[in-house]
Amino acid sequence: MRRIVLAVSAVVLLGAVPSQAANDTTKNAPGKSPPVTTEAPTVTVTPPASDDSASAQVAPQVFYGDADLPAPVKELRQKLLTAIKTGELESLRPIFAANGGNPDLPGGESDDPIATLKLLAGDPKGREILAIMDDVLEAGYVHVDVGTPQEAYVWPYFARYPLNKLTGPQMVELFRLITAGDFQDMQDKGVYSFYRLGISPQGKWQFFEDGD
Repeated sequence: MRRIVLAVSAVVLLGAVPSQAANDTTKNAPGKSPPVTTEAPTVTVTPPASDDSASAQVAPQVFYGDADLPAPVKELRQKLLTAIKTGELESLRPIFAANGGNPDLPGGESDDPIATLKLLAGDPKGREILAIMDDVLEAGYVHVDVGTPQEAYVWPYFARYPLNKLTGPQMVELFRLITAGDFQDMQDKGVYSFYRLGISPQGKWQFFEDGD
């Protein structure tokens, strides 16, 4: 009788403890999902290269007034504005004489810069070109070609600014200088092509010209 009870107890105990094989079978049984990893893989996304050089062009910093100008540039700009506001082209002659050489001017067939400017104007006194020069110098400007022999402060900034990046307020500034028809022509060319004026960091008048 005692042997029977012991045998039954052994059977009960053996049945209560599953084998390692049984555990492994349960773990790998069909229909069971594998362990989930919460760490996401690292993915590097490279943007496609753009062939549109115009849209990739970086807009330069634009300055206004004269607070950021070097003293020689500021002085020449003020002399030009003072002469312009007299309404007489001859008021520019002393500035040309002190420049150490004439700036680049459109046409330039004559050795006399005053005569050249007069030919650019639509009126016999040359006051139209004075008005244009005044508007140009009162516009915003850019500092370009820094560290090169061509370094200059250039008015208006549109001469070096991507036309496709102009904002609404900048378009209003541009239309103080040109017409909507002019702008359409410039868009076709891709560049600002009206008058611009450049002064070197040393205060030398480099150019007053139009075109591309």
